[in-house]
Amino acid sequence: MVPADQGGGVMRVDVLTEPIAGLDEALTAVDGFDRALVTGLLRPPSDRAAGVTGLAHALGGTPLAARVTEAAAKTVAGAADEEHLLTLAAARNALLGSVHDALTSCVDAAIGRPTGESSFPAPGGPLAANLLAAARSWLSELARGGWTGIDHETVSGAAPIVSAMLPVPELRRLATLLDGFTAELAASCPGTALERVPVRRWADLWSRAVLLTLPGALTPPATAPATGRLLPLGVDLQEHATAVQAQVHAVFEPADGGPPRLVRAAASAPKPDTVVGAGPWQLLRPHLSLLNAVSEGRAMDLSAMPLTAGGDLIWNDEQARAGEPAAPFTTARVVLPTAIRAATAPLDRHPAGLAAPVLLEGYTVEQDAAETTFVLAGHRLAVAADRVPIAGPLTPGAVAASSACIGLLRWDGGTFSVQPLAVETTVRKKTVAVHAGAWAGGTSDKVGARAEKAATDAVAVLRERAGKLLRT
Repeated sequence: MVPADQGGGVMRVDVLTEPIAGLDEALTAVDGFDRALVTGLLRPPSDRAAGVTGLAHALGGTPLAARVTEAAAKTVAGAADEEHLLTLAAARNALLGSVHDALTSCVDAAIGRPTGESSFPAPGGPLAANLLAAARSWLSELARGGWTGIDHETVSGAAPIVSAMLPVPELRRLATLLDGFTAELAASCPGTALERVPVRRWADLWSRAVLLTLPGALTPPATAPATGRLLPLGVDLQEHATAVQAQVHAVFEPADGGPPRLVRAAASAPKPDTVVGAGPWQLLRPHLSLLNAVSEGRAMDLSAMPLTAGGDLIWNDEQARAGEPAAPFTTARVVLPTAIRAATAPLDRHPAGLAAPVLLEGYTVEQDAAETTFVLAGHRLAVAADRVPIAGPLTPGAVAASSACIGLLRWDGGTFSVQPLAVETTVRKKTVAVHAGAWAGGTSDKVGARAEKAATDAVAVLRERAGKLLRT
């Protein structure tokens, strides 16, 4: 337990271990539908059909009930069209959204953080309706055949759709998702030979892609200008074989004296699977000058930077300049406890998206070969050490020897855990801070410099090859 007057992030760890009414039932319904996707939704066998009808039963009494019941019946009878499959994807998303909301309420109660009121405008008009319809058609065929029915011919059907979408900025979000999804599917073909199916993951990717084909779902969100000081807390680096994203979590202090707000700023880039180690930082730096500020431990001064209702900054380097030094742990102790959390956009309400910045202090560490655990006031909180990127100096050893931690509170596999973004530890009797994103803007650290040089050589070779291909 961290006292409020010390700016503690997680105020009541015991709240995170209490059962949540209805959560298990909602997840059971989702799991049943996900198992049906394994063998496919074209005349599913009776044991899998029960998962489809179970999804409809879980939505009973909601505005979706009638449509989901019809869609489930048509699917079980082998007569489902694209509209019915879209309805089932929406139902699954609604159930997971309810789980997200319940978990978020639990986190708010544990941290005691204020929540802002945000409204999200209705989606705008459709973008490139023909491409969205083509993507929805391919996704429907994929669901009918199921994961055990995939083959290279089926998976390759998405390639021309992705190629047509990538040049269109508004469609790049869906294109990147489909590109990564098809890469995973292609690596697993044929489906009949799969020994293990990532059931929840592929169902998540499928249902999200289906919903993004809805008219208006990809319309850029409305924004408001944000002027003031941005205080970085840490960087969450997310890698896939085909893409990489750096998401900077920060506190924004408005220049007009309004309450501080939790915000995020992100940059994404395509990534060949040969770019590893510190290489992803080199792909991202040209798109986000904020990464340099993170490495240097500085704030940034923003001038009318677009900010969405969901707390995402639409980054533009021309509207930001480097500010004064700002230590993340000072920000976490002084400003973070009063920062307002933004509401989550409807399509982003998913348990996997839960990432609440917290400051933990006064814990002890338990460690074995399998996991590291923080113990606060007798309550255990797992450490998601596998989420710490190798492209930085933060190591499991530094986490185990730490006395304070800035992290992201997450939920996975039925329990809460914390993903370290930075820790304070003692080196030669001095307290030092070690940040996962310390190499984001470059580094003179010996280990980091070696990793940077290796990454530079790999990226240079790839750029040279790409240039030759463009000239031929």
